[in-house]
Amino acid sequence: MTFITDLVTYMTENYNELLALTIEHILMVVYGIGLSLVVGVPLGILAARFEKLAPIIISITNVLQLIPSLAMLAILMLYLGFGFKTIVIGLFLYSLLPIVKNTYVGIREVDDSIIESGVGIGMTPLQLLAKIQFPLSIPYLMAGLRLAAVIAISVATIGPYIGAGGLGKEIVSGISLQSDVKIYAGAIPATLIAIIADLALGTVERKTKKRLA
Repeated sequence: MTFITDLVTYMTENYNELLALTIEHILMVVYGIGLSLVVGVPLGILAARFEKLAPIIISITNVLQLIPSLAMLAILMLYLGFGFKTIVIGLFLYSLLPIVKNTYVGIREVDDSIIESGVGIGMTPLQLLAKIQFPLSIPYLMAGLRLAAVIAISVATIGPYIGAGGLGKEIVSGISLQSDVKIYAGAIPATLIAIIADLALGTVERKTKKRLA
């Protein structure tokens, strides 16, 4: 009970700082995921359109995902230096696989009869992609985006080890000072962000599925 009282008191007294770290944490994730969407969706489409490229693209993004997060950020730090930019690039690389793979699978899963109907009415390959294949793949893409967001929120907590901010700064400070209150003060908001992102994107995913059903 004393711990909970101490935690609530600490979070109340440091509300402004925790809020600033929370906003910084969210921004890092949004920028990283945004970059992954800009790069990952075209790569997923490219893999779906050209089957010979698919194993290469999927394998490269898979290898990126397999690199331990701290090692990945340490490598990036060597070339990009400390700070916000490095963690954003790290989150971008970590988020690529679920976005590329789900875009690829979504496009490939479109029923052949629907494609044939499009071809039958004279659609070009580009029109088929823009008007049929990509719209029908959006539920898959949303599932990938949901997974990528949760991963990115988690990985972002180690950002302070490379000079970035976010809620990990509070957690790392708590580890250094052996303060469980500070650790929880950073971990609880980070967990809440992950839960909210998962629920929100899950809702969007279900709605897109219903709309396209």
